[in-house]
Amino acid sequence: MDGNIVIPAGIKIGHYTDESAKTGCTVLVFEDGATCSVDVRGGAPGTRETDLLEPGNLVNMVHAILLSGGSAFGLDAATGVMQELESRGIGFMTPDAVVPIVPAAVIYDLSIGNPGIRPDAKAGRTATQNALDSSEKPELSGSIGAGTGATVAKMLGMEASTKSGIGSASVISGETEVFALVVVNAVGDIYDETNGQIIAMPKNPVSGESYPSEQLILNYNNPTPLQNTTIGVIATNARLTKAELKRLCISGHDAYAQCIKPVHSLSDGDTVFAVSTAKIEDNLDKLMVMASKAVREAIKNSIR
Repeated sequence: MDGNIVIPAGIKIGHYTDESAKTGCTVLVFEDGATCSVDVRGGAPGTRETDLLEPGNLVNMVHAILLSGGSAFGLDAATGVMQELESRGIGFMTPDAVVPIVPAAVIYDLSIGNPGIRPDAKAGRTATQNALDSSEKPELSGSIGAGTGATVAKMLGMEASTKSGIGSASVISGETEVFALVVVNAVGDIYDETNGQIIAMPKNPVSGESYPSEQLILNYNNPTPLQNTTIGVIATNARLTKAELKRLCISGHDAYAQCIKPVHSLSDGDTVFAVSTAKIEDNLDKLMVMASKAVREAIKNSIR
């Protein structure tokens, strides 16, 4: 499946995976910089450098995006990403130093594996090196990188949840490419929006019975667990401004809502970044449709 996924030129991806601690991080590197926007809709986000991405703020280019496990602790991995990029002269030029711009978002994965071990600066640096130095196409779906400790359907607790991970997909139309990479760590269930089938929902480990999460909330007033958040990146080779990229982020959240139920809860930190490598021109409405489709497929691939 990964072999059919197209990553727009100018984007390199690397992972750091700690199998024993069940955590990790994933870095998307843009050596020539990329225009970027973000939209945060969850009630409990863990993010870094997101204010900079609003239209009207000074810096227009980012040099990497970090997605990480480790909850708020995992934001430390961005320091390592910056260190590695600085050592290679990649960043925003100031009179005194090269400053890499690295927005970041994290998931809560401390309930699986070892909660005392989280991605740190060394992990972020390793993921960046893997992105820049490997000649092989990176793994794009599975229990890897930031998705190593990801789970979904947690309304009945971790013992009733389903293992997930990273999912990726791409949509191509002529020369236009839209790629999505999503770390799916939702409290909610995962749906196939084409037929309404539930792909993952809480399953009683004793009886084997499954229960839709929305039913649990409506019928039993179950409190929402805290171990959540879906984070992702949409990337296109089309030339877009920050404001236009914000529309792609919104389309990404539309896809979240189609495939994850419930979504954007008070204890989710649901976040979507969108980046442009500015190679070609195309219609924004078309790109929004492509982005939504890519994110939907990526979410489903994170379970498959």
